[in-house]
Amino acid sequence: MSAANEMSPFGAVPAAVDGAAFDTAAAAVQAALAAGARYADARVVDRRHESMTARDGDVRTLDQTASVGLGVRALVGSSWGFAALGDPAGDADARRTGARATAIARASAAVPGPPMELVAVPAVQGGWSSECLEDPFAVPLAEKAALLTGVTATMRAAGVAVAEALYQAWDTRTAFVSSEGARIGQHVREVGAGMHCLTMGDGETQRRSYPAFRGQYGTRGWELVREIDLPAHADRIAAECQELLTAPQCPSGDTTLILGGEQMSLQIHESVGHAIELDRILGWEAAFAGTSWLDLSQLGSLRFGSELMNITIDPTIPGALGSFGFDDEGTPATARDAVRDGIWVGVLAGRDSAAVAGLPYAGSVRADGYARLPMVRMTNVGLEPGPHTLEEMVAATDDGVLMEHNRSWSIDDRRLNFQFGCEIGWEIKDGERGRMLRNPSYTGIGPRFWQSLDMLGGAAPGEWRAWGTPNCGKGQPGQVGHTGHGAAPARFSGVRVGVRG
Repeated sequence: MSAANEMSPFGAVPAAVDGAAFDTAAAAVQAALAAGARYADARVVDRRHESMTARDGDVRTLDQTASVGLGVRALVGSSWGFAALGDPAGDADARRTGARATAIARASAAVPGPPMELVAVPAVQGGWSSECLEDPFAVPLAEKAALLTGVTATMRAAGVAVAEALYQAWDTRTAFVSSEGARIGQHVREVGAGMHCLTMGDGETQRRSYPAFRGQYGTRGWELVREIDLPAHADRIAAECQELLTAPQCPSGDTTLILGGEQMSLQIHESVGHAIELDRILGWEAAFAGTSWLDLSQLGSLRFGSELMNITIDPTIPGALGSFGFDDEGTPATARDAVRDGIWVGVLAGRDSAAVAGLPYAGSVRADGYARLPMVRMTNVGLEPGPHTLEEMVAATDDGVLMEHNRSWSIDDRRLNFQFGCEIGWEIKDGERGRMLRNPSYTGIGPRFWQSLDMLGGAAPGEWRAWGTPNCGKGQPGQVGHTGHGAAPARFSGVRVGVRG
């Protein structure tokens, strides 16, 4: 792609986004309008992906892919049409794709639906780039392989049965054009890595992972992988994995529960993030993970959790995996509240769903590549830090369990009734961390659980961080989304733990 720099209050178009890509997108939009669309937008997406896995000291897989394509949305009446084409060769390809999107929209409009408008957004001509200090694609493969084989060999030598590690990197350049005058370029680089090990014996299989059960990810460069420092933690997680085999079972019953930040990030993702997606609330989306228990008429009044619960939707967090400058409708990234002082006040929305719901904002619509229709997706949905530290929470607990690192989860299709299993737990007695516990688990019902939040960490350096989720699934055909979740350790009272079966 050649340079197409243009200044705007939102920033310049990244030099990595090609001017010809804008011409292709513009031609598709013009063709969609000429065919009868009342609105159209188009994205040319140029994406590279690289991943490597290692097991027990050897590289097992190396995957390198690249794709370029055009995706066009057209609106006729209240119906969307979408068409996509890989490797568009020029204006003729672009125009055919734009006209096809309008034809699909017109066919859908033959079945009348309720009136639909789009909430207003500025028609930006500009761009955004994620921060990247070290291009992950420029790091030699031999160096990456040495990192993964080294940590897996270390864990294996420490006696675990299986040791695995991986990294992934994405480089995505997008040229977006809309019929309202938007012309936006984005260059997003994402990276992540992690490792885990397994031990087996006496009918038990135990697992430990670092820094999270599927790794840590962000919109950053290779510097993120260097910072998490996998080699410094390989011996520790191998030793903990073996100790878990003979640790006592997590007891069953109602008790005080403290969750580590990594487990809190998944708790937020599953029981809050998916529940506040407006397309699920409106009943538009139910295919992959159900709808939502939330009723839009209660927005602004429903008590979701205790007064310590402050959830934000913030795609502007530097380096978080759900960060961007503009979503795939061209809406500028903006932070807002989802839950404030425990009251539900905001949703994840697109321009169409927000208009239907009578809301003034959008900004949460993204697509998995050029060939997928953009849909409401989580960005960074996180819990603001609290006034305590993990050690203060432990010290303030007479009887309870501390659990860290996710191992399994299940939640119903309204995002209400859940059960989570964790890799490791510790008994807490009289304000002190005691014995290690194996197979810790807990269960609850969303609002009842969040209303039991009585202490919240984040006061100590490093306790609060934006955890990245690189594989959030939604839609049919399925789409994989990248999301971020700010979280710190948190304490809940009267939670059922030690769930069996």
